[in-house]
Amino acid sequence: MSTQVSLPSEVTLTASEKRAAYLADLLTLAQRSPLSGIDRPWLNELRDHAALRVQEQTFPTQRDEEWRFTDLSALLQTPLEAVKTQKIGTTAIAPFVLPEADQLVFVDGVYAPELSDLTHLPASLIVGNLSALAEQHSDRLQPYLGQQSGANEIFTALNTAGLTDAAILWVPKGVAIDIPIHLLFLSTVSHAALIQPRVLVVAETNSAVTLIEDYGAIGSGSYLTNAVTEIWIADNAEVNHTRVQRDGHHAFHIGKTAVSQARTSRYTCNAVSLGAKLSRHHLEIYQTGAQTETTLNGLTLLHGEQIGDTHSTIALTQPHGTTRQLHKCIIDDKGHAIFNGKVFVPRAAQLTDAGQLNRNLLLSSKARVDTKPQLEIVADNVKCTHGATVGQLEADEVFYLQSRGIDAADARQLLVYAFAYEVIEKIAIASLRRTLSELVQCRSMAVRN
Repeated sequence: MSTQVSLPSEVTLTASEKRAAYLADLLTLAQRSPLSGIDRPWLNELRDHAALRVQEQTFPTQRDEEWRFTDLSALLQTPLEAVKTQKIGTTAIAPFVLPEADQLVFVDGVYAPELSDLTHLPASLIVGNLSALAEQHSDRLQPYLGQQSGANEIFTALNTAGLTDAAILWVPKGVAIDIPIHLLFLSTVSHAALIQPRVLVVAETNSAVTLIEDYGAIGSGSYLTNAVTEIWIADNAEVNHTRVQRDGHHAFHIGKTAVSQARTSRYTCNAVSLGAKLSRHHLEIYQTGAQTETTLNGLTLLHGEQIGDTHSTIALTQPHGTTRQLHKCIIDDKGHAIFNGKVFVPRAAQLTDAGQLNRNLLLSSKARVDTKPQLEIVADNVKCTHGATVGQLEADEVFYLQSRGIDAADARQLLVYAFAYEVIEKIAIASLRRTLSELVQCRSMAVRN
């Protein structure tokens, strides 16, 4: 069996046939990896079902409404092959380590126990990788893994069809974890490879946890990270989730975060996207009980010819739900940002309070943004707002800072940093805030000239 996704002859195939062939080869490549020694009928059935869903679909194009602003042609022109994992040591991961957190590390999609440290977590917590936990906890995991709404979406199904391992975090009833848990996914590849990380988080009733999901690169390959995270939050539980995407400059990153919120649960997501040639994060929130609280903060920084796509769906099906969403984009050079935020409020979701705002800062005349905040409301007793702004640095703001003794270049840099910091300051982990602040400052230096 071939280990590489390659494009057939351009002479003999139409564009649609090329896309179909590429998708078929992607599925074949995803299915090559064994289940890491896991032999469970329910897991095999889950994978087989997902593979069928992939086969029933077509590779997305800009004719599809959900992809009309995002051009995947660069990915289609990138032949992918199986991952050639490299061994790395603690020195290599040092720039990514968060001293406040215990960490679970995956290298090129493979769990690295020698780099992980879970020693400070309570014994009641179930945390580790699927291969190690599947036998003992199958009855617990089966109702949750791969069961979120939206599981049949093409890239989500592709991830499930190739499921080899996963990061597992299960917080028992009534347990509040004081120590943040850092899920670190590193790529070391210098070739074009397919990497499919998976995360499953279950927070039982009255529990609380802080989670950092972090994607970084040591190698420089044109790899595709196709990541899926499922989060289940039970009654009155709380999950504080920070997601950082800082893949390599030549990489492609497609991510799905699917969250189910039960009655009076609280979920916060701080998503920061800095890396990858093309990135897309699809965040889906499904309300299954009343009086939920959902807070989504996002920051996308783009330069060069980067493409950054953020899609979010908040499905409110119960009364008294509260949501707040703020997504900011800073676009320089020829960068292209996409934002599509949907909030659904059916008749049953009375007394919903939802607010959504997308703010975009263009630093170049060639920078581009496509934004589409979207409300669909049927309920008649709600408070819902949405909006979007697109602008450049204000000359009067720069002048004001100059009048206070700050030169024009420093003034522009300070304004860009302040625009981004409104999101960064909401991250609960101090060391990560500092790291991201430094990265933003480095990016904002470009506006000095």
